[in-house]
Amino acid sequence: MITDGFLFISLLIAIAAILVYLDKARGLPVFRYVPGFVFLYLIAALLNTVGVFGESDSIDAVGGGVKDALLPAMIMLLLFQCDVRKIIKLGPKLLLTYAATAVSIMLGFIITFAVFKGVLDAEAWKGLAALAASWTGGSANMAAVQGILNPPENIFGHVLIVDTIVYSLWLLVMFSSVGVSDKFNAWTKADTAALSHAASTAEGAEESASDADTMDLVALLRVLAIGLFGSALATVIGGKLPEIGVVVNSTTWTILIVSIVGLVIGSTRYGKMAGASDVAYIMLYIIIGVIAAGSDFTSLFEAPIYLLAGLMVVAIHMVLMIIYAKLTKTELFSLAVASTANIGGVASAPVVAGAFNRELVPVGVLFALIGAFAGTFFGLAAGQVMSLFA
Repeated sequence: MITDGFLFISLLIAIAAILVYLDKARGLPVFRYVPGFVFLYLIAALLNTVGVFGESDSIDAVGGGVKDALLPAMIMLLLFQCDVRKIIKLGPKLLLTYAATAVSIMLGFIITFAVFKGVLDAEAWKGLAALAASWTGGSANMAAVQGILNPPENIFGHVLIVDTIVYSLWLLVMFSSVGVSDKFNAWTKADTAALSHAASTAEGAEESASDADTMDLVALLRVLAIGLFGSALATVIGGKLPEIGVVVNSTTWTILIVSIVGLVIGSTRYGKMAGASDVAYIMLYIIIGVIAAGSDFTSLFEAPIYLLAGLMVVAIHMVLMIIYAKLTKTELFSLAVASTANIGGVASAPVVAGAFNRELVPVGVLFALIGAFAGTFFGLAAGQVMSLFA
């Protein structure tokens, strides 16, 4: 049993390094469909389930301290990729589809919580808010809301496992939808010609490494300095701002500050600095590992109601988006990629987009980058409404 905090965090980093090696160096096909983050969820939670990680003040101090320090830095560095000007070029129809997708997911959580609140834990809304952030953004957004609302470990363990299971099932549904896209588009009477324009305006969303600075010691230290100092400074400022309601606290202010700073920098030439995304993903792996290590697979069997709630959320989301598509004559590609960008994030949306049309991969990237910024705030908004029912 591991009770030493340094050994705990080192083991998580070692596992993350192996997963990244298998993905990037060995190119295992499974990583094309299931991101390494999901495997890290499963492995860390499994280690905790079988008793490899013990409860100790050392683990709590090291894990909590590392997560609190890296979380704002990671969010800011990830948003360096998000160029608002390119997102605007997608056009109003695609942006409206993305917004409708996110709103349908939020409504799914609110309706589901209202139905199940009588059989859920008293603070279940906090865990569901974190899950809503994941399903309207990604793992980074879930970590952000978890840090803000601090749901009880057992509740967060439930939603973490639900996230992994439902995400995997939904990704399978999105890939399968490619085969029925023509029939669906005919049913909605969608105009698919507009997608060619979207592909051309989104071209260049994925910057090649040659367009960025050289990756060297100077670049990496610059990124670390900006990320960590920015995180520390935002934390200090956030701690001095007033708390508002149940979701706006010092951590909320900190996340808002680094999100705005990251978005502003992302729209300048400095947003393409070498190493920013790589360092951010290293931080994300560590944060996900720390969070997942507090989960226990047995919690899913103790509370299957959470899995049922998660399935109900995506069912409501699907029904609302089909209605939206029929009313607005929207093609299946936009729905599938926007949905995957929300529920799956930046690791999955480009893959699903490529399954429809390789030229439209940049649309998936830009959709996911919107979620990287907005997911935290969508999750907090859903949490605020759910707290009124609690």
